[in-house]
Amino acid sequence: MGPVTLGQIAGIIAALGFLVLVYFSIRPLIKLGGVLDRLSESLKELTEHTLPAIDEAAKTVAEANNQVKKLDAITDAAARTSEDISAMTTLVTSTVGAPFLAVRRGAEKMKEAFGKPGEATAKPNRDTQKMREPVREPADQGEKPHNASASGFNETVAPSSY
Repeated sequence: MGPVTLGQIAGIIAALGFLVLVYFSIRPLIKLGGVLDRLSESLKELTEHTLPAIDEAAKTVAEANNQVKKLDAITDAAARTSEDISAMTTLVTSTVGAPFLAVRRGAEKMKEAFGKPGEATAKPNRDTQKMREPVREPADQGEKPHNASASGFNETVAPSSY
């Protein structure tokens, strides 16, 4: 072996510097490995506890959906019942109310026809006023409208849905 050159001395110094760097890097790397091990364990525990909670939440959501479906059925039935009651009310009102109004109108006409002379006839009340409207005079004074009644009012009956 010959004499040691300046390049060889620089190489030895660089190797020693690298050795010192590795020596001081080992401790933080070992600690980092421990932290990663603990992180892995924590992740396993979290997964073990989270998966059952997620499964339970999925069951709860499915049960809530079933309850909403039942509630939809109940709401639909209530809506149909309400429509049926409304239709029945309209039917009963038109079937029972119309004859009563006809009898009342007949009684008023009888009262007008057989009332005492000079005695004023009773004024129509608000129920009969709603059902009647004044007759407009036709253009030709000689003819009466085809739907005019003897009392001078058009008798209209509210249309029924049935």
